[in-house]
Amino acid sequence: MSCIFCDIINRKIPAEIVAETEKILAFRDINPQAPVHILIIPKKHYPRLGPDLDTAENKMLLAEIQILADQIARKSGLTSGYRLVLNCGPDAGQAVDHLHYHLLGGRQFHWPPG
Repeated sequence: MSCIFCDIINRKIPAEIVAETEKILAFRDINPQAPVHILIIPKKHYPRLGPDLDTAENKMLLAEIQILADQIARKSGLTSGYRLVLNCGPDAGQAVDHLHYHLLGGRQFHWPPG
């Protein structure tokens, strides 16, 4: 099964990488929905949140993603706030079956989100 995000992780597809750790990769979205739109993904393939992530190690991974998101937001100058979005499943708008977060900022957001 081919996964575009796995191909980005393996450098088969180029991406503008903004941060990287041993377990996480963050890169700019090619179809940004805000002035700052960065995708943050685990390097290990998980289709979405689910029972296979319910381990102590994976819970730490999810925490690391959120901490990295905040670090990226601060480095990106998002001092007035940002939105961190996880779409889980097709009904929520998940288009790529690889767990990923959207870090969005640089404009005013409204609630409820579309």
